Amino acid sequence: MNEDPTRALADRPRPQARKRIELPAPGAEAPARPSLRTLIGAYVSLTKPRIVELLLITTIPAMLVAARMDYNGLPTLKAVLATLIGGALAAGSANAINCYIDRDIDQLMARTSRRPLAKHQIPPRNALIFGLVIGAIAVVGMGFLVNWLAALLTFGAIVYYDVVYTIWLKRTTPYNTVWGGACGAAPVLIGWAAVTGHMSWMAWVLFAVVFLWQPPHFYVLAMKFKDDYAAAGIPMLPVVAPARRVAIESVVYGWAMLAVSLVPLLLRPGATWLYGIVALVTGGLFVLECHKLLGRVNRGEDPKPMRLFHWSTSYLTLLFLAVAVDSFLM
Repeated sequence: MNEDPTRALADRPRPQARKRIELPAPGAEAPARPSLRTLIGAYVSLTKPRIVELLLITTIPAMLVAARMDYNGLPTLKAVLATLIGGALAAGSANAINCYIDRDIDQLMARTSRRPLAKHQIPPRNALIFGLVIGAIAVVGMGFLVNWLAALLTFGAIVYYDVVYTIWLKRTTPYNTVWGGACGAAPVLIGWAAVTGHMSWMAWVLFAVVFLWQPPHFYVLAMKFKDDYAAAGIPMLPVVAPARRVAIESVVYGWAMLAVSLVPLLLRPGATWLYGIVALVTGGLFVLECHKLLGRVNRGEDPKPMRLFHWSTSYLTLLFLAVAVDSFLM
């Protein structure tokens, strides 16, 4: 447990350089230019829409709770729309820049080989410019239409994801998923700041729930695509550590997440019985799935990691739906 797991990658081949795109010889038929629809689809794909959707699930409930706790009202429609649009653009920006940075390893992994830059559908320079532009629009728009604390948190989330996580943590430590979790939990803080202009204990509790939820969520995904990450030389924990250790850590994070999710019941103003029941039941099922994963690993069976992955997505959705509904009962 105390050994440096990154040593397991020492003898693995490093990612190969991206293949050079050869220009057609004089007189040769040039490749067909993509249609406008295909090109638009490629740029949209750069933003990883499914990830953006998951991030926004936590934003609106955080805004509703913030408004109820701060001034016993509802956030304005302007604040909600500006935050959702700005948040979507910011997440899309971070993801597009991530695709630009990871274009070398994306070509080596089956899971990511169909991304636009891996398929050479978009020039890398264009993808980078696209990501930077929509990121700038997101930050400046949040500043002028919402407030500058929300804008600062938005800017920090983009920088953290692309510089701290993608460039540094992802390629150097198996705990990249743990420390990179701050990016995925940032929408909670951004939504809260958009409504109140400041932070509170409840914002940090919700942030901590999402932060602790992410390691098991991404550990099992990395278990599923372990060979992909190994081929690309990315030291995800399932690549460099035994499956039992991955499962044990999933159990630990699952219990920690469940415990933190119940904190709002102990403080005032906090959450009502409705939130408490949903948090206890859904969190308990999450922990149960973590233990089932560990049990299958201990018995030498197929760990079936995607069972926990799919339930973890459902858990987050149900919990934050309860947060939203509960805000009207406070």
